[in-house]
Amino acid sequence: MNEQRRAEPRTDASDNASDSAKNKERYWSRKIPPGRWDTIVIGSGMGGMTAAAMLAKLGKRVLVIEQHYVPGGFTHVFKRGRYEWDVGVHAVGEVTRHSLTGRLLAALTDDKLRWASLGPVYDEFYFPDGIELGFPDSPQAFREALVAAFPGEARGVDTYLRRVREVAGAMRSYYLTRIAPKRLGTLADALLARKARGYFQERTADAIAAMTDDPRLRTVLCSQWAYYGSTPSRSSFAMQALVTKHFLHGGYYPEGGSGEIARCLLRTVADAGGWTRIRGDVEEILVEGDAAVGVRLASGEELRASRVISAAGVMATVRRLLPPRFRARPWARSLNSLSPAPAHVCLYLGFKGDIRAAGAGAANKWFYGTWDAEFDAWAVRENMSKETMPDAPVLYCSFPSLKDPRHDPGAEQRHTGEVVTFVPWSAFERWRGTRWHKRGDEYEAFKSALQEHLLAQFLARMPGLRPLLDHVELSTPVSTDHFVRPTQGSIYGIEPTPERFANPWLRPRSPIKNLYFAGSEVSGVGVIGAMM
Repeated sequence: MNEQRRAEPRTDASDNASDSAKNKERYWSRKIPPGRWDTIVIGSGMGGMTAAAMLAKLGKRVLVIEQHYVPGGFTHVFKRGRYEWDVGVHAVGEVTRHSLTGRLLAALTDDKLRWASLGPVYDEFYFPDGIELGFPDSPQAFREALVAAFPGEARGVDTYLRRVREVAGAMRSYYLTRIAPKRLGTLADALLARKARGYFQERTADAIAAMTDDPRLRTVLCSQWAYYGSTPSRSSFAMQALVTKHFLHGGYYPEGGSGEIARCLLRTVADAGGWTRIRGDVEEILVEGDAAVGVRLASGEELRASRVISAAGVMATVRRLLPPRFRARPWARSLNSLSPAPAHVCLYLGFKGDIRAAGAGAANKWFYGTWDAEFDAWAVRENMSKETMPDAPVLYCSFPSLKDPRHDPGAEQRHTGEVVTFVPWSAFERWRGTRWHKRGDEYEAFKSALQEHLLAQFLARMPGLRPLLDHVELSTPVSTDHFVRPTQGSIYGIEPTPERFANPWLRPRSPIKNLYFAGSEVSGVGVIGAMM
């Protein structure tokens, strides 16, 4: 390898006030060290960072390019005064050494990334009619909780858990077929992944309807659909089953906050002579002949490498980053035809005081206003006033500061909370491409109305938090689009439908030589799904 060297870590405050406040080393900057790159990775989300760290462990010199001023994708954090929030990490399963993915993460971070359990119950559900249910951190306890809540449905519960195990058992061969080149993919699918593909082609609603006639149990079994972003009538049952399996042994949160994920993985990249460039806006992937050779930034600068990995999302890559002559090819049109998962809004809350005494905890809280799991989004429209807004059908609430054992609340007992719900992209689309903080009075009025209504709905559920509230702000899909650039502001990328998993082109190896895909759109959603 030519001119391999480790770049010096940064500790200045020029790019990330949150990190400088903690006085921690950083392994990213706007400048990059000289030398030849083996691989360029576009995007520093979980998929991009994992690919870069794995290549670094194999001795490759990797350049990660991130358009935002903070790396990490949906694992990054941001700060307002003395409050810090994550933007996408609320609970992660399968991160202990009892799982393959946990051991892989430990190896890629030299065991520097530590995880804290959310407790014996990681998700708490509050349904209409006063029904409450906690999802515990063991398969046996999960079964017992479901049977206790639905005593006449033991057979349906057992059937569901059996099918979850069957899906999980079929996944290893499925992932092996994803690695195969497209020309071998059809044969590999037929020989190795026929069973897995059958699960992917079955819809969640159909699968669960065959297990139980109880409509409330059906809703409970698929009540975590917001972890992958597709309602039961649309989603692939395999994705539903994989999410259940993912959390069978509980949920975890990174010690030190979700920003530690980027810090630990990108340190591995730097230790091998690689680096992460922030504020690097990739305009186009350079293709000479039929082979990727590097990238061109919006500034006009060209950077070259032996291979390019796009972790910016498969759809975003096809739509924005490929040279125009490739976008019209059949495989690109096929990928471009897939639908994105819903967009979302998030309330970021800061509190002063004992929020545990007010009902908050490390476990996530799901407040369902309906037994109908097909409400995929809060029915808001552009410029709707708060007086005419309906309630959001589901609120997902997280308290990051209570999950992190390293969090120091100080004398004022400062804590953070987040409230998430899905929204239609169409309500925000007109503001796409506008500048942050310069989106006009109509946008600010709409955003303010959303914030006030969502906050009121949340505080009606947890009124004890009202006197402790110190800070409130709302992020919208326009913010998501600006900072992370997923298609239509979707936090999960391509919707996990049977059509998605039937697409033969959705695999790590692209039809363009030396161009690869990484991230959640290639395999599955969430931290671990994107990592795979």
